[in-house]
Amino acid sequence: MTPLDRFLALPTSFNEGHKRGLTSVCSAHPLVIEAALLEASEAEETPCIEATCNQVNQDGGYTGMTPQDFRDLVFSIARKLEIDPNGILLGGDHLGPNPWRDLPAKEAMAKALTMTHAYAAAGFGKIHLDASMSCADDPTPLPAKTVAERAALLAQAAEEGAASAGHPLPGYIIGTEVPVPGGAAEALDHVVVSNPQDAEETISLHQESFKSNKLDAALDRVVALVVQPGVEFGQTDIHRYNRIEARDLIAWRDAAGKLVFEAHSTDYQTAQALTELVVDGFAILKVGPGLTFALREAYYSLDQIAGDISAEYEAGTLAGVMEDVMQRNPQYWQPYVEGDTDEQYRQRHEGLSDRIRYLWPDAAAVAAIDRLMMQFAGKTVSVEQLGKHHPDLKVTAPMTARDVIIQAVRQALSGYTSACKQG
Repeated sequence: MTPLDRFLALPTSFNEGHKRGLTSVCSAHPLVIEAALLEASEAEETPCIEATCNQVNQDGGYTGMTPQDFRDLVFSIARKLEIDPNGILLGGDHLGPNPWRDLPAKEAMAKALTMTHAYAAAGFGKIHLDASMSCADDPTPLPAKTVAERAALLAQAAEEGAASAGHPLPGYIIGTEVPVPGGAAEALDHVVVSNPQDAEETISLHQESFKSNKLDAALDRVVALVVQPGVEFGQTDIHRYNRIEARDLIAWRDAAGKLVFEAHSTDYQTAQALTELVVDGFAILKVGPGLTFALREAYYSLDQIAGDISAEYEAGTLAGVMEDVMQRNPQYWQPYVEGDTDEQYRQRHEGLSDRIRYLWPDAAAVAAIDRLMMQFAGKTVSVEQLGKHHPDLKVTAPMTARDVIIQAVRQALSGYTSACKQG
């Protein structure tokens, strides 16, 4: 069975009592991708690696990559790890007009259709259709009927893209109640769980729009509905999953059957909460910033250790470089931080939304990482050193600096692995 086949079979399998889930890793960082592939491979699970519309699109996104470039990156990492690329499910997240929402809807949607076609033509089998953002000449909020109509057009583009390249036709994720990509920009006072009636309306409107566009076959490949189960994170706070708050939504899905839910912004949830989410029908768990947060923690810990072991390296060097990089690029973090000067500094570097993740590809950041890693050439990092500077990292033997980073990301993924394997 191919990864796409397993993905398409997820609702049927789940509704037959197999409470297994799918961890969907949304990141373009090569070390995060490597860690995710290793974690899934060793657990004998399907690796699912996703790119967002802002990260990767026909214009390059903020990573400079097209969908084909992203596919090539993931597959090249897999080959180096001796993992079969054919066993990987690639996903496109938030595919819609969001990157071009400042344009009139006609122009923005034309670009969104081109992007969605390109994702499917590159072999992405998991396509999240997200036309929920208002464009320059749209009302706010966008009517649910309009969202569904645009989603159908995006699905048509995906169908044509996959067929044009000889790929199997993709499976779809639909849903208008999509959390903000990358976490909330403000403090979380309350997170409202999706209303079952709204979920039912979303499905009904999408069914109508797909059928009116002669997309009945594509409709049969809709796997999941994005809803808000009551999980979210901001810069400094986390809203934990409470299945009691979601009981009406859970009961509605159990009664309606067919689809499963996809939960976004599950970063920083406990292992128990992730397990409960999967059992309760939120079978697809999206995670991203929580993994690059773990990567950043590992980098900063290694920076401190390098200061201990090398007379030529001063602890705090990496943070100093990254502060300079962030000050040169305020658009990535300014809307997300608040408080006095010290608090804003802390949030830039340690905020849960992990806005620093956008800046690791910067030339100065790359050079700083290279210099840091050179301090460990031919050396291993001891358990004692890690215990001092990264006490939360679970290690039992010395390891290379690179393996410290991989281990940190895999540790952040471990709760997802156990949650999704249980059934």
